[in-house]
Amino acid sequence: MANRKSAVPAKSQRRRHYATPALEKGLDILELFAREPHTLTVSEVARRLNRTVSEIFRMLVCLERRGYLSQSSEDDRYRLTLLLFKLAQEHPPTKRLISEADPIMHSVAHDLRQSCHLGIIDGASVVIVAQVDSPESPGFYVKLGSRVDLMHAATGHVILAHQSPDAAARAIAEWSRETQKPEPRDLQEHLRRIRRRGHEQRNSYEVSGVTNISVPIFNDQNSAIAGLTVPYVTRLEDNISKEDVLKRLKSASEEMSIALGCTLKH
Repeated sequence: MANRKSAVPAKSQRRRHYATPALEKGLDILELFAREPHTLTVSEVARRLNRTVSEIFRMLVCLERRGYLSQSSEDDRYRLTLLLFKLAQEHPPTKRLISEADPIMHSVAHDLRQSCHLGIIDGASVVIVAQVDSPESPGFYVKLGSRVDLMHAATGHVILAHQSPDAAARAIAEWSRETQKPEPRDLQEHLRRIRRRGHEQRNSYEVSGVTNISVPIFNDQNSAIAGLTVPYVTRLEDNISKEDVLKRLKSASEEMSIALGCTLKH
């Protein structure tokens, strides 16, 4: 038994020391860009990683071709795309998000007699990944799978406001790259106001008579990964107010976030 036990660590040790220099370089580059909110040139990457320009250049060309990095058309500076984020959304945790959200969203729609939807950021858009109709005949809803411009979505703004500064900056940069538009001048102040309130509530960017009320959903890193939104429509003889909607949404947000491993701060 003793010989068997001693053989396991030795085998594991050999595996840990397999040389994979190309993979190591690629991962070093991705990790550098993940920490860096600004664009970098080939020489800047080489200097920070203590590598030669020629070996870094080949890796950057490969990573750009595969979609992990993008290069500005105006200069030779590289930035990280959101491809890694998109790949993460295809991972089972996204399915878990929807699975945890579904029964809670049905309860929200039943309690408020309003539709609700769950959105995540994908490139320049917010994608609706879950949606529940209002139990009432007259109502408004957003179609499952819809894509809405990130800058025209209360769901997107509430997510950006509750992400880390680096994550939000990368998402905004990706939006600018895809749309070829500059960041809105009032965006940062708008996000600060949302962060102070803990939610977003404003008239729809797209439809008159609809007020979007949105709250963030947090993961186990206490970072917003989704937004839960009720597109509130006022009905005659309906005693459910916007304040009632916000209160119910906040309780739903807590329930979903705790299910995803978030440690809520009160």
